[in-house]
Amino acid sequence: MAFLRPGKGQLVVAVVLALTAMLVVLTLRSQAAAPDYSNLRRAELVQLLDNLAAETRRLEAEVRDLQTTRDELASGAEGAQVAEEEAQRRLDQLQIIAGTVPVEGPGIRIMVQDPENKVSPELLLDALEELRDAGAEVVEFNDSVRVVASTWLALDAQGRVVADDVVLEAPIMIEAIGDPATLEAGARFRGGLVSEIEGPRVGGTVEIDQLEEIAISSVVVAEENEFALPN
Repeated sequence: MAFLRPGKGQLVVAVVLALTAMLVVLTLRSQAAAPDYSNLRRAELVQLLDNLAAETRRLEAEVRDLQTTRDELASGAEGAQVAEEEAQRRLDQLQIIAGTVPVEGPGIRIMVQDPENKVSPELLLDALEELRDAGAEVVEFNDSVRVVASTWLALDAQGRVVADDVVLEAPIMIEAIGDPATLEAGARFRGGLVSEIEGPRVGGTVEIDQLEEIAISSVVVAEENEFALPN
């Protein structure tokens, strides 16, 4: 019989119909599983996205809180000890920066001979900047003036260099704590402190010693802020 022996064209039609039926079924299932947003207005879609974003942020914050709580519970007394040690370390750093505690460490000692009193405040300020750039953590003048953020240099009525109201009598000694080799290289940099002192502008001499340990005992008395308050 003819229907038992389908032709090539009939087979092609059958395959096409089968594929079409499968696509229809898959499409219907997908539409049934997914929410229908096609009828929502633009404002409603925007609000929906905002809600989803807010929910995501809330869940992320909750996850972070839970992770923090977990870590705190897991660390216990050990975590408290680590936090206390970190707080003390930060306090020590701030005290050194503020100049309120004596310090010691490796560094260099610079002796400046100025026979004609030509060393100016500007020259010393440049020297301080060079030392800071070379990594100096603490600097002191003449065993008496601790250099901090508020330190100032000027000339008094007699033409003498003054640092924080203290006259820097000759020879001027500068002690700096940091890597000794790097600090000396910074002082001897072409156009820097040594070049200026030993050049025709001043006509002095500079001696630099690298030391394994320098003790800086001068401190700054912290003053109460008049305007700035912690936030």
